[in-house]
Amino acid sequence: MSDKFFFMGRKTPKPKHESYGFNTKRTQKSGTSQNPLNLTVVSDERKLEVEAILEQHGLLANIEVNADGVEDIIELDGILNKPVTARIEKTPNRNEPCPCGSAKKYKKCCG
Repeated sequence: MSDKFFFMGRKTPKPKHESYGFNTKRTQKSGTSQNPLNLTVVSDERKLEVEAILEQHGLLANIEVNADGVEDIIELDGILNKPVTARIEKTPNRNEPCPCGSAKKYKKCCG
């Protein structure tokens, strides 16, 4: 039998879904005090350059100087070079006036 016709309440409690309430599984944003970036540079001069970039963008990082290793600032590049949505200009329809300035329709001029 169904719950809705014969009982005031439910026989079984309604399940709570993951979307219910505050999301506790969210990851921390990179570059903050809770989750600083881990960067490796090859010289002290490069360390000063990277620190200036971090200060300019308001980020925090642990910078290690390793003259024998390879420079690793991929995490910083990923934050600074976020992808941008490509925007395309709308082309006029066939029967609209041509954007070049002639008094013709687009299909007879530039189309």
